[in-house]
Amino acid sequence: MSLKGDRLKDEGSRLQVTAAGATAGLIARFIIAPLDVVKIRLQLQTHSLSDPLSHRDLRGGPVYKGTLPTLRHILRHEGITGLWKGNVPAELLYVCYSAVQFTTYRSATLFLHSNLGEGTLPQSAESFVAGAIGGGTATAATYPLDLLRTRFAAQGNERVYTSLWRAVAQIGREEGARGFFRGLGPGLAQIVPYMGFFFAAYETLRPHLSGLDLPFSTGGAVAGTMASVMAKTGTFPLDLVRKRIQVQGPTRGRYVHKNIPEYYGGTVGALRTIFRAEGFRGLYRGLTVSLVKAAPASAVTMWTYERALKFYIGLGEAREQSL
Repeated sequence: MSLKGDRLKDEGSRLQVTAAGATAGLIARFIIAPLDVVKIRLQLQTHSLSDPLSHRDLRGGPVYKGTLPTLRHILRHEGITGLWKGNVPAELLYVCYSAVQFTTYRSATLFLHSNLGEGTLPQSAESFVAGAIGGGTATAATYPLDLLRTRFAAQGNERVYTSLWRAVAQIGREEGARGFFRGLGPGLAQIVPYMGFFFAAYETLRPHLSGLDLPFSTGGAVAGTMASVMAKTGTFPLDLVRKRIQVQGPTRGRYVHKNIPEYYGGTVGALRTIFRAEGFRGLYRGLTVSLVKAAPASAVTMWTYERALKFYIGLGEAREQSL
């Protein structure tokens, strides 16, 4: 059994790509869930441990500093399950997102080939366009799950929502359909360049690193890690704004951080408010854990995706031979 073609977007049928993407998302999400919760908590924190003046409006909320202290704080005050808050909508999000993303990525590539001709665009440009389309489509299609994941992860011991279905009903009743898409603007503004740069970097690095023989990894995993770190750093402020806007609404003051400001003026207005109140560093709260999370998440996703795709292609070949 061998994969046909030497590039990720040329391999497998649409169904096989969808199944491999969903499998990769499911496994990656469960592994990195605790880091995701820590990242969201840090992104939503508007106060700083080094600035006591910013603690005046905490209203009983915690003060987090750094990845490991935040992990310990959550474990001590919320238990081990606190590190997997929001895991149900997050698992649904990652499975659906990965499936849509990889499927759209492949479909966009085939569309470019059929309309422009294969090899017309440079490989990096082709990967950027296909990756941006895949990321934007997956973000829009699964955005309500992303919002639910953020809100559940932002809950402390005081539960804002008691279950996923009650959360859906409450948001629909109190905020309407638009409530499920709070922050979609910065989400698309962030994910389109992020996924474009990610896939362009991945497809560029993958051929050069594929020959690496590493004890606990592969060249594809290393390429995925490097591509993710580069793309994440460049688009992080938009990811932070998306998280801040996702928890706006009638429940804004009931999460673990009870002093989250109300933002006006959309993405640009939120960026200005954060920069004015928290400075440049405020736009990068949680970047360290985000990069720590992005590396294993992308490595696990791409490593699992490639092996799952080989598995599903093997199943297809075995089925064809048996017919």
